[in-house]
Amino acid sequence: MDTTLYTNYNTSTAKDNQTHSNIYKQSSNGEAAAIVTDMQSSTNSHQPPSQNNHTHTSTSLSCSTSDPGDQPPGTGKWASKLLKECARAISERDSSKIHHLLWMLNELASPYGDCDQKLASYFLQALFCKATESGQRCYKTLISVAEKSHSFDSARKLILKFQEVSPWTTFGHVASNGVILEALEGETKLHIIDISNTLCTQWPTLLEALATRNDETPHLKLTVVLTNTSIVGSVMKEVGQRMEKFARLMGVPFEFNVIRGINRLCELSKEGLGVQEDEAIAVNCIGAMRRVEVEERDAVIRMFQSLRPRIVTVVEEEADVSSTRNDFVNSFEECLRFYTIYFDMLEESFPPTSNERLMLERECSRSILRILACDGDHHEENNTSIESSGECERRERGSQWAERLKEGFATVGFSDDVVDDVKALLKRYRTGWSLVLPPPQQGGDNYHHHHDQYSSGIYLTWKEDPVVWASAWKP
Repeated sequence: MDTTLYTNYNTSTAKDNQTHSNIYKQSSNGEAAAIVTDMQSSTNSHQPPSQNNHTHTSTSLSCSTSDPGDQPPGTGKWASKLLKECARAISERDSSKIHHLLWMLNELASPYGDCDQKLASYFLQALFCKATESGQRCYKTLISVAEKSHSFDSARKLILKFQEVSPWTTFGHVASNGVILEALEGETKLHIIDISNTLCTQWPTLLEALATRNDETPHLKLTVVLTNTSIVGSVMKEVGQRMEKFARLMGVPFEFNVIRGINRLCELSKEGLGVQEDEAIAVNCIGAMRRVEVEERDAVIRMFQSLRPRIVTVVEEEADVSSTRNDFVNSFEECLRFYTIYFDMLEESFPPTSNERLMLERECSRSILRILACDGDHHEENNTSIESSGECERRERGSQWAERLKEGFATVGFSDDVVDDVKALLKRYRTGWSLVLPPPQQGGDNYHHHHDQYSSGIYLTWKEDPVVWASAWKP
């Protein structure tokens, strides 16, 4: 989870709304100016609608490209079709169609409406920036606004609320903690290298488990590698102090380290991470691999190998905007598919007027912009793209990650105990969530010694759509 979403809504809403409107003024070419002329006449569409704000159904129009005022209200989902048509028009450089569809979407979209209106609002932002090649500038502005109201308390409250209503993040935490504890059982000096940007919310339950071990309580060193440059030092200082206090309470010998300023994960080394020969190493990588440039991912896996870990856990969201990165339309459609599921989950998990839900959605808007509008757009001052600075999110599916990881690691199955823990976790949440297991292994030493385990990872699904993949690996 990207901590740029942990903004204080009450202090940032006005600035965020102003930023959202200002994206339509950022282009310097004539085509964009023509778009702006029409779109600025309807900026009131970004204020909360006077009615039907938070229903689960959309007031929809016919999804043709004719004037929306000529179409009678209908039923069904209109945003997906209009957005896809606009993406195709941008790919085909059809200026007239781009102009018309952006205007239409701007009339219908609202970040305060139902799912269709919200999807239209946030994808409209990315489409406009793509059409006008202003993605870098818009993204930097949105991040700047969000960072101004960062605080540890707002970050913690949002994380805890999200974990309370949805297993989206806790699924990976429980699965990873279980397999790490099993892999390091009996060891006296543990070193977990955490590459996750989740503010250590995963680790209190692991500390509790270590404190209740039957054998001698081990010494735990936790090294947090920050790949998200927006996490400010004061936040991590507060996180470290709280972790140290909790470890003392649990009676677990504990050391906490933070590594910042790493532009490329493949540059990490044993020496830089403070790895000692007598330590049992675990690498925990949750939602971080998608931030690595596609061409460098195999190098990162080789870096993991060089650390000689006992276990590597990888948790990623289930989408493929990597193999399609050079095909804007396909990449757009996959991005829209994924975030449609995510927004549906948020709608059913949070109350309609939830500030936390709005903050999570705004974080999505920044991610959508990163994915769709920042490729090939370069900073003027140093000619480096956002993707090359490690800020773009190129997700891959679990099967794609598995093919990469199998080049240097063997799969480690999740034991029945870990699977049971995950199932117990899901029972705490509303209906719609489920766990999908791959078939049992059918041969080999691992099957004979661990016949109760599963390979190739496990999936969290929302309404039968896979959304998060969790896996474990050993050299």
